[in-house]
Amino acid sequence: MPSFFYFWNMDSLFPKEKIIFNLPDAEIEYYPNFFDSNRADELFEKLKNEIPWQQDAITVFGKTHPQPRLTSLFGNEGKPYSYSNIVMQPNAWNPLLMFVKNEIEENCKENFTTVLLNYYRDGKDSNGWHADNERELGRNPVIASVSFGAERSFHLQHNTIKEQKLKINLEHGSLLIMKGATQHFWKHQIPKTAKPIGARINLTFRIIK
Repeated sequence: MPSFFYFWNMDSLFPKEKIIFNLPDAEIEYYPNFFDSNRADELFEKLKNEIPWQQDAITVFGKTHPQPRLTSLFGNEGKPYSYSNIVMQPNAWNPLLMFVKNEIEENCKENFTTVLLNYYRDGKDSNGWHADNERELGRNPVIASVSFGAERSFHLQHNTIKEQKLKINLEHGSLLIMKGATQHFWKHQIPKTAKPIGARINLTFRIIK
């Protein structure tokens, strides 16, 4: 069962909800309205139009096909990021992403080196089951994930306790934080959906060692 707390965001001067999920082998926090709707609207439009989006090829079970979403990487100089046999070189931080980064860092008390951006154009775009457990992220990585645009379902599944599952509807302007041993014991996905649904942009901040 989730636990509920509140924190203060000086942009709005209203308390914001913080949800902590009581799960084995995991530390997961969710802020449904980290950015208010007006700010989230503005950030979504800027991200959609100003980010240099790309679509890499990915090989799964010996077959190569276009990745089912658009991506982009920004971060500190000299810190590429690799996953699923894709090596991405970071773009230099821009003022838009630095604003989002600073807001999240103030809350998380972390100094993120890199952000991986995902652009889900519609319900056909997805992200399959995986864990953010690449070696360059260190042993117990902190992953801070902020979402803008259409609400999408975020699924979690424990690796060995099959009855331990969680679904979170990631809202416009929300922040999800995964830390501690979460990536060792849990995997997650954004599944496809047949429902008519708009675009979503997700930013996952991380620390590359």
